[in-house]
Amino acid sequence: MSEITYVRGDATVPFGKGTKLIAHVCNDLGGWGKGFVVAVSRRWPEPEAAYRRWHRERAKNDFGLGAAQFVQVGPLLWVANMIGQHGMRTGSKGAPVRYEAIDAALYKLADKAVELDASVHMPRIGCGLAGGKWSRVEPLIAERLTARGIAVTVYDFGD
Repeated sequence: MSEITYVRGDATVPFGKGTKLIAHVCNDLGGWGKGFVVAVSRRWPEPEAAYRRWHRERAKNDFGLGAAQFVQVGPLLWVANMIGQHGMRTGSKGAPVRYEAIDAALYKLADKAVELDASVHMPRIGCGLAGGKWSRVEPLIAERLTARGIAVTVYDFGD
């Protein structure tokens, strides 16, 4: 079993060699424009375009909580759009984060990482605008990814 590696840096510029999957959490409303997705869109137009198309055509696909979409942005680089938050604002039902949806998406992410022989790179998913707690997300990553021998690097942005 590997461990999660924590580094300071930008998850859109992942460290290391080989194939890499950059994972992040999206909402189930089709909204894209705040948080980590801004950094993703600054680097590549494809993940946002794919996510918006996926949402627009949701009546004919698997778009929804727990789903994951994989978008290739380079020869050895992919972005995983994972639907892990319901809505965009904290309200009477609490924060938008949905841990069970993140867990389901991580399961799909693990299968894709194994298929591609890829390492996984991410910010602290579900813990920014989604309002989640890392103490709840980290064990899901350990169970779904590192327990399967998948190398995971978590990036904390800034100095």
